[in-house]
Amino acid sequence: MSQNLPVDTIPHRLLAQAKAHADSPALYEKRGADWIATSYAEYAAQVRSAAKALIALGFQPGETVCILGFNRAEWAIADVATMMAGGAPAGIYTTCSATEVTYVLAHAEARVVVVEDASQWEKVRANLESLPALVRVVCMRGLTVDHPVVQTWEAFLASGANVPESALDDRLGALKADQMATLIYTSGTTGPPKGVMLSHRNLTWTADAALKLVPVQPHHCSLSYLPLSHIAEQMFSIHLPISAGSQVYWAESMAKLKDNLAEVQPHVVFGVPRVWEKFYAGLSARLATATGVKAALVAWSRGVATEVHAVKNRGGQPGAFLGLKYAIAKKLVFSKMHPLLGLGRAVVCVSGAAPVSREILQFFASVDIPIREVYGQSEGSGPTTFNAMDRTRFGSVGPAIPGCDVTIAPDGEICLRGPNVFLGYYKDKPATDECLVDGTLHSGDLGAFDADGFLTITGRKKDILITAGGKNIAPKNLEASLKQIPLVADAVVIGDRRRFLSALLTLDPEQLQKAADAAGTTPDAVRTAPATLAAIQTGVDAMNKDLAQVETIKKFTVLPAPFSPETGELTPSLKVKRKVVNDKFVAEIEAMYGE
Repeated sequence: MSQNLPVDTIPHRLLAQAKAHADSPALYEKRGADWIATSYAEYAAQVRSAAKALIALGFQPGETVCILGFNRAEWAIADVATMMAGGAPAGIYTTCSATEVTYVLAHAEARVVVVEDASQWEKVRANLESLPALVRVVCMRGLTVDHPVVQTWEAFLASGANVPESALDDRLGALKADQMATLIYTSGTTGPPKGVMLSHRNLTWTADAALKLVPVQPHHCSLSYLPLSHIAEQMFSIHLPISAGSQVYWAESMAKLKDNLAEVQPHVVFGVPRVWEKFYAGLSARLATATGVKAALVAWSRGVATEVHAVKNRGGQPGAFLGLKYAIAKKLVFSKMHPLLGLGRAVVCVSGAAPVSREILQFFASVDIPIREVYGQSEGSGPTTFNAMDRTRFGSVGPAIPGCDVTIAPDGEICLRGPNVFLGYYKDKPATDECLVDGTLHSGDLGAFDADGFLTITGRKKDILITAGGKNIAPKNLEASLKQIPLVADAVVIGDRRRFLSALLTLDPEQLQKAADAAGTTPDAVRTAPATLAAIQTGVDAMNKDLAQVETIKKFTVLPAPFSPETGELTPSLKVKRKVVNDKFVAEIEAMYGE
């Protein structure tokens, strides 16, 4: 890029949207019963005010601001303002403990942290004396704290009023495409979180690449609810909307997600597998209650949709007769079904961050909700491969996104080169050198391309189990299959240096409660009932029929409680911490291998 050309960054794009579409809605938040809009002009003005407030504090280019809270306007404003002032924002998962919050604040050497509520402030306050770099704690709207370092949101924005606009413009003008724009802290499946350094070019290039695959238009909206500390949600809630000029609704809370979806009916829907699994469980249970003519009509419509999306996934269009049947199915069934799920206007639905089963993808295609699976990691700015709307293969994570060079190393590791590859890990050269070699990102994931260029993930290098017989087993796909058994929420396959494979299972609390209510008993009684264990065994047996003998699950144990970030078995982004599970449930594991 010529030095005479303006630098392209997310802050520059926001200012351009504010100039070209000043009155267009950018953000919506729920106040009482109404969704209140913030225009692009006001969005940009608040970002400028926050950026000037940082400058007033003595914030220097290259420094960091941490953000600790659920998805809301202040999160996005603080994020973009930090970039505008020449620094790097770093989100912290709301489920992190005080110790984990202190670790990120200290590692990032954050000058400022923005907190949502009293519980998050308490996590900061707990070890405040050990954070010498931290000079200001800013409350999101609605929170007031009496402490010398704490400031309300309104007071913070007002504090930069005397900073000249030219001072901020100078910061904007000094931004470089290849400087650090944001820090994404990994969720720590194998140790302390690492800070992934992404550049301004990483963010803008990836947003543009995604817009070529996901047809987001200015009139489209999305509902932001997944952790904004994760690059995927940042891409869908901040970088893509600013680049496209589209609209973002901030969910009130995870507890109100179902209601918010019904109210908003977003055009673009991003979910992790757990979200789609819950949709699947609820919808399949509802469809199972249909009888007679209604059941026959639903079954016919699902058959039509399956046929239509098989054609579309290959890049074709249904013929006249199939198109007519599809129009009838949409009018009689799907147009009534989709709004009930909050998906009445959905243009594209995406699943990412972890594997989702082929069965769930096929089910949703059959109800005319095709879900496009994406694969990637923070170190690649989000997407590496994607099942595009005209090129999808269920069970794969799609072809490489255009502009990315994705290859498979001799040992099966997925490697990536491209403009989306990160700068390295913050203050961690050894870790950087381990995975970033001559500009090539070594992902740590194992995979294979088929003849048509579709990538399938087969496992993770560090998760490979080597049985006592010397066989290498990748547990990821086995665990995904186990999670398809009714009631099963999480599954961890055990078998490293063991003579056979076993599994630790947790059951879904909502499904347990429903089963308990129907039986007039307690969830605990359902969990331990012989009939429940027999039903799970039937599912395991069915799964084993399609596996090589060495891959079959010989025994399983149902654990008494679900995994969660609070109890330590899951990361904040809901990935299983395999080592924690192995250590915590050693007695249950040994019992399965006793003579």
